[in-house]
Amino acid sequence: MASIPEFLRELMIARSPSGYEFEAQKIVDRYMERSVDDYKKDTIGNRFATVRTGDGNPALMLSGHMDELGFAITYIDDKGFLSFDTIGGHDRGIIPGRRVCILTKNGDVLGITGKRAIHLLDDDEENKVQKIHELWIDIGVKSEEEARKLVRIGDPVVYETPETAIINDTNNITGRAFDDKAGAYVVMEVALRLAKEKSQLGCNVTSVASTQEEVGVRGATNATYSCAPTVGIAVDVGHATDFPDCNNKRFSKVELGAGPIIARGANINPLLFDRIIECAEKEKIPYQIESETRPTGTDARCIQVTRGGVPTGLISIPLRYMHTPVETANLEDIENIIRLICAFARSLKPGDHFEF
Repeated sequence: MASIPEFLRELMIARSPSGYEFEAQKIVDRYMERSVDDYKKDTIGNRFATVRTGDGNPALMLSGHMDELGFAITYIDDKGFLSFDTIGGHDRGIIPGRRVCILTKNGDVLGITGKRAIHLLDDDEENKVQKIHELWIDIGVKSEEEARKLVRIGDPVVYETPETAIINDTNNITGRAFDDKAGAYVVMEVALRLAKEKSQLGCNVTSVASTQEEVGVRGATNATYSCAPTVGIAVDVGHATDFPDCNNKRFSKVELGAGPIIARGANINPLLFDRIIECAEKEKIPYQIESETRPTGTDARCIQVTRGGVPTGLISIPLRYMHTPVETANLEDIENIIRLICAFARSLKPGDHFEF
């Protein structure tokens, strides 16, 4: 059984809803700032870690977003109950009855997401999923005045969850927000490893821990424009569909622990896809292929169409229960993605342009 890498464990503990990625940024800063040739930040909060080997042709950009889903306080009523809205795409059915943490300027404020108990619902309401404005957060106060001493409108909120844990002595791990702090970990770990083997590289590599993916791939859009890469790979999570009641005809077949998911489709450069597959087979890394017939819901979507266009690939970590507080991934899959991207970076040579 593998252990959880400390860098990944710390990122998973960090609270980093889109637009408020401060805790994750500090962890990336600490691990990366003195470990690569060039390290910088930008005004949207991205972190760039660059390993330089030459004139920058080819220049590989890797992107994994460090933001996660969350909520934000929108209203405080006269009894101190808090209304909220979502940051990113939530399953509304799992929001009630959760412990949450409000991240305020004066520290954490614990709360509970509330709704009417099932005993108090009419028959036609029992099977209905509440709309967001029908839910609230209870922080245990009795008045608006008390509440306003603790929280402000706009304060971000995340689920309060146990620390990331290995499940029953397997390589499966569960926690909040593998989507996509596991991807941010992967691209930064790749930079750390490549920095130690620069003699084997024929390209420059910039790993980006991007921001605000969950609200429209905003960070990666800016990052790609400023990096101007000649090749790009996004690292995100993909749906593991190996659970009861999944229709594989609709949602493809992807298994946890069966290797990285390599995307193929309209958002993906076909020559780059072929190179990634070659690297996986040469290194004897197991992999799975997923067909993406539209622009993907990942940083790959914007990398591909920035400036004059960038040859783009997408490699994903199989994940069960995406966008829930118990997202579940596999440590071997994560390690194999790191190995695969390192092998791909070593395969790049001057003249590789992936034009077709």
